[in-house]
Amino acid sequence: MNIRTKSSMGIAVMAAGQATGLFLAVTFTLCVLFDLIFPKEAMYHVWIDLLPGFHWINGWSFLFGLVESYAYGWFIALIWVPLYNIFLLGRVRRNEHL
Repeated sequence: MNIRTKSSMGIAVMAAGQATGLFLAVTFTLCVLFDLIFPKEAMYHVWIDLLPGFHWINGWSFLFGLVESYAYGWFIALIWVPLYNIFLLGRVRRNEHL
């Protein structure tokens, strides 16, 4: 398989969904830890606005925010990856005609 064939395959939705979901879940966790360590600099108001149903902070609320963050990652991947692959396929087709 040459480089051109590999680049024309696009991005797998499953891989992008897992990666993006985990990235946002880890980011959420790090931000919550930051808020607990530095309460005067806390940004939990942002999480309350971005994550419906999230309230500062107990175990259930943290778990709920974690699941919502992961789900947002999948939402992003489910929209972005097909669009990316469509544009990539169009570029590959144009290059084949050159």
